[in-house]
Amino acid sequence: MPQRAFSVDPAEYPFQSRWYQRGGSAMHYIDEGEGIPVVMCHGNPTWSYIYRNIIKALSPNFRCIAYDLPGFGFSEHPASYGYTPQEHAEWVEALLFEHLRLEKFILVMQDWGGPIGLSIATRFPQRILGLVISTTFAWAPRPIYRIFSTVFGSALGRHLILSHNFFAARLVPMLLTREAATATTLKAYTDPFPTPASRRGTAVFPRQLVAATPWLEAIRARLHTLAGKPVEFVFGLKDVGTRPADMARWFEYFPDAGVQRVADAKHFTQEDCPECYVTAVKRIAGQLEKTS
Repeated sequence: MPQRAFSVDPAEYPFQSRWYQRGGSAMHYIDEGEGIPVVMCHGNPTWSYIYRNIIKALSPNFRCIAYDLPGFGFSEHPASYGYTPQEHAEWVEALLFEHLRLEKFILVMQDWGGPIGLSIATRFPQRILGLVISTTFAWAPRPIYRIFSTVFGSALGRHLILSHNFFAARLVPMLLTREAATATTLKAYTDPFPTPASRRGTAVFPRQLVAATPWLEAIRARLHTLAGKPVEFVFGLKDVGTRPADMARWFEYFPDAGVQRVADAKHFTQEDCPECYVTAVKRIAGQLEKTS
């Protein structure tokens, strides 16, 4: 079996590594606890580590599944892989349905984990028990994100990411509260990317904000298939990408959703307020019990 490519504090991440072999490469994931499956989807440049505190709290009562996208965390880099969100979604779908054979589950999403997870959820709504959605999107980007995509999708942007590990080393600390940005945590986000070649996945996502517009809009057009599902939002109000208009847009699709607006949380809410996710999952489970 594959081995972890770097070490991580076992007190912080005390989980058994599992591997899904597909097309000659291995995807790393963890599968902890028993009960209703809860699938946790990460974004750029994070990995399953970001859900560690949530898993510790939920695994006594839920089956917690958190994967590392190809090229992220402990997962391998597949040959001839483009690292696009569409390709990532294919990998995740294969993991969930072909390998784990999940029938129904709660889906937890943040950052690029949102469109990747929702691309699957909106195609297989009968498998979705509920949704936890935080600081993410499922539609064409608004102007500020288009500027971000243009800057970091440019030759200069790619140079900063590939040569200087800009996303993991510079952007992550900016998008965490001071309390969450510990040396141990920051090391866990830089260690997966020791070389320019290992950072290719982090360099593809920015350009895809615009390049993947048709795919994103197709997801938005299918959001109605999830109407009536229990939905919980976690909004970090210090996240530069969370604005009242963004929150209002989510409520257009899920008007009855529960919501936690966290005044001191930034973009990576799993680090800043993991307890919010625990509350959200338990609320969904409570609703499911009432309707069963």
